[in-house]
Amino acid sequence: MTGPLDAFRLDGRVVVITGASSGLGVGFARAVADVGGTLVLAARREDRLHEVAGELRARGATVLARATDVTVPEECQALVDAAVAEHGRVDVLVNNAGLGGSVPASRETPDAFRQVIDVNLNGSFWMAQACARVMPAGSAIVNVASVHGVVASRFPQASYAASKAGVIGLTRDLAQQWSRRKGIRVNALCPGYFASEMTANGEDKLRDMVAQHSLLGRFGEQHEVDSALLFLASPASSYVTGTTLLVDGGLAAI
Repeated sequence: MTGPLDAFRLDGRVVVITGASSGLGVGFARAVADVGGTLVLAARREDRLHEVAGELRARGATVLARATDVTVPEECQALVDAAVAEHGRVDVLVNNAGLGGSVPASRETPDAFRQVIDVNLNGSFWMAQACARVMPAGSAIVNVASVHGVVASRFPQASYAASKAGVIGLTRDLAQQWSRRKGIRVNALCPGYFASEMTANGEDKLRDMVAQHSLLGRFGEQHEVDSALLFLASPASSYVTGTTLLVDGGLAAI
């Protein structure tokens, strides 16, 4: 007999995680390893990526690490090809690669704006497209969006907010295309503020803002978003698709 917590296990499932060299992506990789998932890790920073892979292997995880630029569709396809060659399948994609920044809209350059859209939105689509070609029924895609895809930031983040709102729209569309026809569930995870490289600049101001404008009044901790990621990635959410799960301490509720 199995209990309800067994539905959160990922034993025998091959899980691709992009943006796995830092921040939430490292935490996601550790959490997936802890519930038995086989990891395929991708990021642009190859040295840091292999450090993370080495740490996880030392903990007993099976890990394939490959430097990948998600803005290049051919590199996304090469990552999926490598995963299939090594493990024979891809069951879960965590689209976590992303860029941030805070620039007044009147001063944001075309190149900078395009770069954020290219990584956060376009890269999510290229990875989802490549994975969906090989995923069996029962697979899951988790697109990591942001609370700022749902509500306005209190800082100037036009490109970031636009990209994450786009990821939420992309999630709904892919879910309606693939959930029934392919058996691939597609959901969006929207974190609020967590300590990471993306929030390191101006962290004191961010913490003050969160204290004033969220229901819980604090930054989140990695384990508090890991559990949400595991829910969406695992059979525990087998009747959930096309949805947006906020893990933001109540920031969007105010």
